[in-house]
Amino acid sequence: MSKLRIAITADTYSHASDVTNHVKAPFAPRGLVEVIAKLGAIPVILPDVQGVKGEDYVDLFDGLIIPGGPDVDPTLFGEEPRWKVGGANYKRDVFELELFKAFYEAGKPIFGICRGCQLINIALGGNVYQDLQSENPQCTIRHSQGADGRYPTHHVTLTPGSSLYGTLGASAYVNSRHHQAIRRIAEALEVTAVAPDGVQESVESHDHEQVVAVQWHPENMWQEHPEMEKLFADFLKRVQKFRKNK
Repeated sequence: MSKLRIAITADTYSHASDVTNHVKAPFAPRGLVEVIAKLGAIPVILPDVQGVKGEDYVDLFDGLIIPGGPDVDPTLFGEEPRWKVGGANYKRDVFELELFKAFYEAGKPIFGICRGCQLINIALGGNVYQDLQSENPQCTIRHSQGADGRYPTHHVTLTPGSSLYGTLGASAYVNSRHHQAIRRIAEALEVTAVAPDGVQESVESHDHEQVVAVQWHPENMWQEHPEMEKLFADFLKRVQKFRKNK
């Protein structure tokens, strides 16, 4: 059987650069590319392209990963931007929403990371806090950590019966690089990890198979924290299972 092909959506390099080919160049986290390749699948980076349909991509790949990045444009969940919302990439938002819809309707497994977790919730009808600290008075943990992004800084409690519970157990020690988080959960999803201050740190589809998404960044942790590699291994197992049963 051929190797699994995993689509990974790209961010866009938005900073000024003297290198011509860096101007608005698409990129993806190196740690994410490496862990997928290490586990025997083929990672393929997809830059956002205007005017395409998700159906143009879905048959080419076995699974989809939506990584971290800038804030999702709040107009896409029915709000106007507030003072502390960060920069958004509307082109990427629209492209990822198109891809998510196509993969979701096809039943193919999807894994979301940080922004990806939030975008999945938005795509299915939920929303997010535009800024946790100013909008959620119960938020008492620093969710945008000062420590190196590879290091865990707070714990999460995992829900029995969830995919994450099966992978990591009752609790996990995670890194935290976000100022937004899920506010209203979409009906098609359930929260399966919660921080000590109540911030929702993961979502899964009700079958705990097709969609799993986390608010932290396991792609930055797996090299020194092997339990985080299991998240990617479990994703690929779900992808393999879907392809086998298709």
